Amino acid sequence: MTSWGIVATVKAPVGKIWAFAAWHLHLGATRIFLCFDDPDDPAIGHLDHPRLALLRCDAAHWQRLGGRPDRHQNRQSKNAAHVYRQAGLDWLAHVDVDEFLFPDRPMVQILSGLMPDQILCRAEPFEAMHDPALPDDIYTATEFRGALKPRHAALRPPVLGRYAEVLPEAMLSHANGKAFFRTGVPGLSPRLHGAFRDGQRLEGPPFQPGLALLHFHAQDRAAWLDALPFRLTRGAYQYHPALQEFLASARPDEIAAFYAETQILTPQKRELLRSEGRLVEARLALRDKVAQIF
Repeated sequence: MTSWGIVATVKAPVGKIWAFAAWHLHLGATRIFLCFDDPDDPAIGHLDHPRLALLRCDAAHWQRLGGRPDRHQNRQSKNAAHVYRQAGLDWLAHVDVDEFLFPDRPMVQILSGLMPDQILCRAEPFEAMHDPALPDDIYTATEFRGALKPRHAALRPPVLGRYAEVLPEAMLSHANGKAFFRTGVPGLSPRLHGAFRDGQRLEGPPFQPGLALLHFHAQDRAAWLDALPFRLTRGAYQYHPALQEFLASARPDEIAAFYAETQILTPQKRELLRSEGRLVEARLALRDKVAQIF
């Protein structure tokens, strides 16, 4: 049977790591490799499962990998490439602790059905929307909006209102998704959203039908505001110039209005997105899965 696993560089409260691990164990992951950016992270002592591999990113770890990069994105890529070389699986996915694979059938069926020469399998990202009425579920959302690329340009004004130009693809974070990598491919080196082979960036295949990536990026309003300074300077928003410029200069009331318009769905927006296949609706029941597995 096809084996598959996940590698993630993590720095998060233990409850969120539990939720991430429990969900993907529930999906049938053969192995989950958690690389702790803080080698003394107290969460390490609260994670015990035979299919989890815990890696402390301490000085010895980075010495083996040729040095610790300053940028967290580069640390993620180095860790993924390191695990890829010794995972012992057929496929390895590189995702973040706030990203949840959401296949419409068992992952093993998707991966085993790929052509033998296909070395990447890409998951399409959908960002979690804020719903203050939902009970806490560690990561709390049930509606996830996909990118509004040119073929869905007509949806941008009714869905994003006056912020359509600030979010040209309707995504706060990445629209490139994440990937599975077939292991044992000579010269392959995983990255955040794709891979290099023999030093050259690989052209990724189209998103795999039936495989979504649910990204809990901004569904928690308070956490989003806390993370905003970092994201504007060193995180995802530095790659979105219009968004970065607007949020960096906006007053608190303007930021609040932006969030309410773009991250909360009205019934009308919900129906528009649903009708065009740009909405994933899912109840992950993460607290139940954590209770079952840990």
